[in-house]
Parts: sequence; structure tokens; C-alpha cells
Amino acid sequence: MELLDKLKWRYAAKAMNRQKVAPEKVDNIIEAASLAPTSSGLQPFEIMVITNPEIKEKIKAIAWNQSVVTDCSHLLVFAAWDTYTEDRINKMFDLVNEIRGFKNEGWENYRQMLLSNYPKRDPEVNFNHAAKQAYIAFSQSMIAAAFEEVDTTPIEGFDPAALDEILGLREKGLRSSVMLTLGYRDETNDWLVNLPKVRKSREELVTVID
Repeated sequence: MELLDKLKWRYAAKAMNRQKVAPEKVDNIIEAASLAPTSSGLQPFEIMVITNPEIKEKIKAIAWNQSVVTDCSHLLVFAAWDTYTEDRINKMFDLVNEIRGFKNEGWENYRQMLLSNYPKRDPEVNFNHAAKQAYIAFSQSMIAAAFEEVDTTPIEGFDPAALDEILGLREKGLRSSVMLTLGYRDETNDWLVNLPKVRKSREELVTVID
């Protein structure tokens, strides 16, 4: 129940007070993202952790001038692979073999199946698939932040092409997917802070099929 209580406490902060988040809390939030499940275990994304004020100002300008971008402690940008390549797939499968200390025939057959399919697909299809995996990690980091009692703001309202240019993502084979601020709510200036959380009833949300 403690986790549910933290999730009820959580909301999308509309104003932050520039207070710094402790490094160990940030590390835990990022570790939670790393532990998120991803399709075939490929982890097809990277996380940019931004504290540089000048960079945050540039990002704010292409993110509807949302104050939380500059007033947060840390800005996380989840950047998905622009496509799947043989090298990227092999690197992750090799890492599995290295850590587990053995090769599994079924796993190797699965590798060959991915290699024969993913790299041939349209890059946009691959990016969309990778972006969905990034969102899983993004969601898990938001839950971890709530557990650490760190406020967050999920941000999709930005110009992806402009953000990619600011961070040089395309040169790295990445494209921005979603952003997450880490910080602490400004209770004086956040209009949302004391409003009750509104969610559908369980009956409207859930259909049980026995």
C-alpha cells in the first residue's frame, strides 16, 4: 500500500522551486528505468540527464516555454534508437551471453530471427517500436521518483526535431521520445498542487473477462 500512497501523492507538477534532488535519489530513479522490461531485452534507448542551465533554457524555448524545464533539478530526455541494426542487436545479445557466462541455443536462434527481420524494416517502424520501449522505462522512472518523493512532470509538448538538434541526437543514431523533469513542487505558484486527483472509476476503467 505504501507504493499506492506515493502514487496518489504524485501529480504532474506545473511549477518547481529549483531545489536540487539528492544524487542518490537521481541514481535510484535512473536505475529503475534501467531495470524496466523491454522487448527482447534490447533496451533500445538512452537517457540524457541534463542539469546545464544554458541547455535547459534552449530546451524550454522549444517546449512551449514550460517553466519546469528550467526550474527542475534534473531534466531527463528519453531518446530511442532511430532504427534497429545488426550491430545494436548483436551487442545486446553478446552482453547477455557475457553476463550469464554461457550460450543458449534457443537464445542464439532467437538472435538470428531478430537479425533477419528487424534491420530490414522501415526505420520509422523501428523507431516507433523503440520509442514504446523508452516509454516503459520512462513510466518506471516516474514511479520510482514518486517512491523517492521527488516530483516529476512528464513532457511530450516539445519540438522533437529541435530537441534532437540541441542535444546532437541524430548523430548518435537517436531520436527524442519523451522528457521527464525531476525536482520539487512550488506550492505557491503551482495551480494544480492542491486539487484532487481525478481518475475514472474502476468500473469504467476495468473490464474483467473470466
